[in-house]
Amino acid sequence: MKNIKILTDSSVLLTHQEIEQYGITIVPLSIEVNGTNYIDGEDISREKLVEFLKEGSIPKTSQPSLGRFVNAYDELGKDGSSVIAIVLSDALSGTLSAAQQAAAISQTDVTVINSKSIDRGAAFQVIAAAKDVAAGKSIEYIKLHCAEICARTTVHVMIDSLDCLVAGGRVNKMLGAFTKLANIKVVAELKNKSLDVVSKGRNTKSWFKFCEKLSQQLKDKQIQALALPNVAADSTALAKVKDILIGDNPTAEFIAELTSPIIMTHTGLKAIGIITLTAQPVNESQN
Repeated sequence: MKNIKILTDSSVLLTHQEIEQYGITIVPLSIEVNGTNYIDGEDISREKLVEFLKEGSIPKTSQPSLGRFVNAYDELGKDGSSVIAIVLSDALSGTLSAAQQAAAISQTDVTVINSKSIDRGAAFQVIAAAKDVAAGKSIEYIKLHCAEICARTTVHVMIDSLDCLVAGGRVNKMLGAFTKLANIKVVAELKNKSLDVVSKGRNTKSWFKFCEKLSQQLKDKQIQALALPNVAADSTALAKVKDILIGDNPTAEFIAELTSPIIMTHTGLKAIGIITLTAQPVNESQN
């Protein structure tokens, strides 16, 4: 059977150990801060972007160039391997389109999968695909497996301020000014084709009420993994969210790390992502 290699983009939340263990190739996205362009994971760290945000800078992002994808595909395929590229949701970025266009140019056999997710949600699929490759599974099997994992994944983000989303054009300035004036805290959900606000409240207590509601919704689905990627969020808030969602489930996999600079650019300081993987499907068919 032809060898298969796994590639993803830098919005994914993977540990260094996971990247090395599974041999995953990361194609970086770009961030612009104060007129200077940085390559995610190469010349800017998660900690450094937090510093920029604290200074009041509003970064911008851009998808990887076709050339970066083509070069990565060609390098991985030099030995005759096929490549599976699992990238962030097309509802959030044009990265999927760049990955697909590059696949058409490259001499390597490339299959591009729209994770319809981001951060640790995409990582669930990347890790599963790598394990499938090690087990000798086919590309078609892996595609179906990724879709099945997507249907068991929820992605929400609790946003303290809409300033970065307004700057990025993802919400209008009037809504951003209103929520800032009224100290409104919002929760957005990544759905199949959009990022939608699903909860609004006057303070962070509204976040915890949302988490309690989410916990009830997922009660019968059995949370297997919880990730709280964040942007220098308050440790007390992180602990409370964890307790609400998996306090009575000590076997659930848990990770709470700074999110990718790409995601920080849109969510701003103090944001907390809530990403779950359940035993039972929670979403409509993702095919």
